[in-house]
Amino acid sequence: MPEFSRTIISLFQSREVAGQGGLLDGTDPTSTSGLLTDPIRLWIIQVGVIIGTSSLLSLGLRKLRQPKVISEVLAGIILGPTAFGRIPGFTKHIFPQASLSYLSLVANIGLVFFLFLVGLEIDGGIVKRNARLSAAVAFAGMALPFGLGAGLSVPLYHHFIDESVKFTYFMLFTGVAYSITAFPVLCRILTELKLLDTTVGIVVLSAGVGNDIIGWILLALSVALVNAGSGLTALWILLICVAWALLLLFPVKFALRWLAHKTGSIENGPTMFFMTITILVVFGSAFFTDVIGVQAIFGAFLVGLIVPREGGLAIALTEKLEDMVSIIFLPLYFTLSGLSTNLGLLNDGITWGFTIAIICLAFTGKFGGCTLAARYLAGFSWREASTIGSLMSCKGLVELIVLNVGLNAGILSPRVFSMFVLEALTLTFMTTPLVSTLYPPEKRERASRTGANFNTVGGVEADEQRDPRDGVRSRYTFVLDKLEHVPGMMAMAQLIQSPASAPSTVQEERRLSKSTLASSGPLSIEALRLIELSDRVSAVMKSSASESLLLSDPLLSIFRMYGQLHDLHISTALNIVPFDDLAYSVTEHAQNSNSDMIMLPWLPMASTTEPTLAPHEHDMPTTPRTAAPSHNPFDVLFKAGAAHDKSASALHAHFVRGVFSKATTDVALFVDQEISAAASTTGSRQHLFLPFFGGPDDRLALEFVVQLCASPSVTATVLRVVKQELDAPLTQVTSAHMEKAEEANALTVASGVAGFPDTVYGHATTETRMQSETADNVAWAKYATAVSGDGASTSSAAAPPAGIEFRQLATPIPLHAVINEVNLYNETATSRQGRPPRVLLVVGRSRRLAVENHAGELKELIDEYGSVGTEVRKTMGDVASAFVVAGAGSGLVVVQAAAKIGD
Repeated sequence: MPEFSRTIISLFQSREVAGQGGLLDGTDPTSTSGLLTDPIRLWIIQVGVIIGTSSLLSLGLRKLRQPKVISEVLAGIILGPTAFGRIPGFTKHIFPQASLSYLSLVANIGLVFFLFLVGLEIDGGIVKRNARLSAAVAFAGMALPFGLGAGLSVPLYHHFIDESVKFTYFMLFTGVAYSITAFPVLCRILTELKLLDTTVGIVVLSAGVGNDIIGWILLALSVALVNAGSGLTALWILLICVAWALLLLFPVKFALRWLAHKTGSIENGPTMFFMTITILVVFGSAFFTDVIGVQAIFGAFLVGLIVPREGGLAIALTEKLEDMVSIIFLPLYFTLSGLSTNLGLLNDGITWGFTIAIICLAFTGKFGGCTLAARYLAGFSWREASTIGSLMSCKGLVELIVLNVGLNAGILSPRVFSMFVLEALTLTFMTTPLVSTLYPPEKRERASRTGANFNTVGGVEADEQRDPRDGVRSRYTFVLDKLEHVPGMMAMAQLIQSPASAPSTVQEERRLSKSTLASSGPLSIEALRLIELSDRVSAVMKSSASESLLLSDPLLSIFRMYGQLHDLHISTALNIVPFDDLAYSVTEHAQNSNSDMIMLPWLPMASTTEPTLAPHEHDMPTTPRTAAPSHNPFDVLFKAGAAHDKSASALHAHFVRGVFSKATTDVALFVDQEISAAASTTGSRQHLFLPFFGGPDDRLALEFVVQLCASPSVTATVLRVVKQELDAPLTQVTSAHMEKAEEANALTVASGVAGFPDTVYGHATTETRMQSETADNVAWAKYATAVSGDGASTSSAAAPPAGIEFRQLATPIPLHAVINEVNLYNETATSRQGRPPRVLLVVGRSRRLAVENHAGELKELIDEYGSVGTEVRKTMGDVASAFVVAGAGSGLVVVQAAAKIGD
């Protein structure tokens, strides 16, 4: 019987599934014993360590505006023999030699896809349009560095390279590494520094494309020579490679274009079938170039060049592939480069001397060649020429790919490889700060839409530029970044539109003739489309393809058609910038375009607050943000003291407050308070309500309202609100409310986002307050008939424009009183006309140099109607927030005057 039982047990033991022992069975997940049959566990550990390390490094380097490739290579260096590799057991358990082949396989698959994306990113049309200026820069930026690299290769070869390696091969690889420019990294730097619309950016982009294409051809030639057994074999490899390139560039390219049209991929994005064929072509081309003796990456690069660009197909393809490539594959590849980099090998004086020489000559060759060519052959100034030289000296990931090819081919020794990796990192790291120093924003010249030379800025002739405060505002910048913005901006465009023809009645003619601010020039509107620049390659591609996006973007197309239907001159512009720079981009663009006023949208409200709600029950912002930015939860580690609310509404308020803070021109924020179709009012008739409390912003609001009333469809009621003294008991209660409001206001200021100024009540001196009150009286007397204390009218310097009613309102509760006036007008107009005109409240944002503080009364309104988010209050101010809480009017226009001396 024991024999039987042993036999049965042995049968079960023989059928035990191999390799399924887990952590609970005591199996070490980092063990290499079963690596050949089950490599997934260790591979996942390696991927987690690599991505985690590079992501943490990128958070810090992002603050220095450095490209992500630096963090990825530094992660490899830290995880390699330079740092963590010195920890006993680290390399043995995390990166054992037996596992590197699996890691390398996945990394090389990712590299094939990445070179395909690089090919997609290159637009040959850029080279054709700017060939004259860029050809000289590209040639000089390759010839001089190649010569210097070839010269330096002689002592390097004798000191560090084994004699079994042919000097010709080493010299060729050194020259290619010196002459290459990292086009993908260069694109991102140009985009982040907002240089794509400058002559410098256009020339660098064109020269970088040509440089990249020639560099990859030289690399293919170098690999072919290394892999060839004889000169004749090398010639055959070269000829076959050229034949394959011609096959791809003509028959296969036409076939892909035909397939894209046939499947509807150009009109509707790449279909599954088109994606399948494209991926098969990528791998087929990579396989062919690899088996003939050229690197697989060259075949993938060629396929990227032949994909059709029509309809944004290349961008859509990139969006399908880039996340996996940039998140997993590329970090693996460049970390492998770092694992092969041992800075500990740079351990003597002569090695460091050669390393410094490599860095200095590499920079000198690129910087000197491109700078001299740009100065003497292209005609740039020394500042612009030196900027071009600095940008072209960027190395980045392209040189690292070249170096890895040389290391794998046995041409470069680990010591020389480490020298060149340090050189690539140094030159890439110094590109951004050097360009920012040589070519600051105030020295940049923007490209005109019709050529590379700059005689205009933003389409406005220099001699036409004028002070935006010298009269009527006729140039506006409208900001768009979501479809929901379009209705509100259309409403604002209709509001500011001057009469298109002569008045049809004698009454309208008399009204226009009395207007003190009749239109003095043609109305010009520029629709500025904002797109957030993310870490994705497709976002950078959109930047370089901004001209085609201007024509195809649906938001701009809708707004452009609206202008055509209403006889409005609307020009369009597009900015693709990081989220943190959106506000600065808007204000800078408005300044460059000589805009009189920036028009900002506030998205339609998601919900309303009901009077029955308890106070603070809905203490949150009431509108979503304009765009969904990419942010990292680890950013909190690097933003001490800043608000960390990443909700959509808080981020929208952050953007609007940033524009208010940085603007050097007048700003208007439009808030649409019509929630449902049932609340819609009649056609184009508008009635404006302006509560005038005083201060620069309210004076701007008064000027703006008077200008808008030049249109026969716009009427207005202007109330000069004076807070009347109360009796003793009520005064004491109000004082208590005021003290609490001052405390809350101090907390609001302390919690401001990124130092943006809130709508605070500044501590004005008696002198400045008197100056502001004098300016208020002058502005009021300019447009209105002064009203004496007994109600009698006295004539002012100018008769009030027709269609505007000027009144003074003395009340102890000014916000309640204005809200009641708005509601009373709505009731009266509805009873008289059935459907009242659209009622818009125009208010000043802050109350600089004004006396009254409305925080106490706003708290009472919140108790009555329901709460409003603190971000809304800090963005719009207390007066505007009161109207939002009460739901008064159909919409709200919050204006802020450009800062002036004396304000």
